[in-house]
Amino acid sequence: MTQNPVGRIIHINGWPGTGKLTVGRLLAKRLGARLIDNHTLLNPAEALFSRSDPLHASLRGQIRHAVFDHAARADPAESFVFTDALSDDADDAATFSWYSDLAAARGAELVAILLDCAPEENARRLVAPGRAEALKLTDTATLQRLRANYKLLRGPAERTVEIDTTGFSPEQTTARILADIGV
Repeated sequence: MTQNPVGRIIHINGWPGTGKLTVGRLLAKRLGARLIDNHTLLNPAEALFSRSDPLHASLRGQIRHAVFDHAARADPAESFVFTDALSDDADDAATFSWYSDLAAARGAELVAILLDCAPEENARRLVAPGRAEALKLTDTATLQRLRANYKLLRGPAERTVEIDTTGFSPEQTTARILADIGV
């Protein structure tokens, strides 16, 4: 296990079903980092309110604020791996600024990882067993609309790594990320 003495903020962005959480777990383990999956921030609101209820967005915002506030105060040597599904719209760009601000507050390098895969592979992965129970998106029509109407956000970071995971195992994807970030 390798731990960076300076600490990093690693943001893994990708469409639902591209392997963010699986790769995030492997990456966090390898780096000795803390993993904060987007569903850690999303699922409490999802359990209590429908997405159309204003209380859903309010609770998500309060959870995000509390998590980021505490992450900013964590040991400076601590690295964090976050997962997210952000598109190139203004709201998601504003969400990415939370990661930039956290990295700046911690004096940490911000690494943006973009994971994508072929649309057919993405649809296949989306319906994998266990996703629905984890409150993850499993509706292929919704995924298809997202992919047709948006692009993945490429947020500004000190380092950006883009990987098409179609032909890679999670272990191969993780190895590629580690090589690209110099670990």
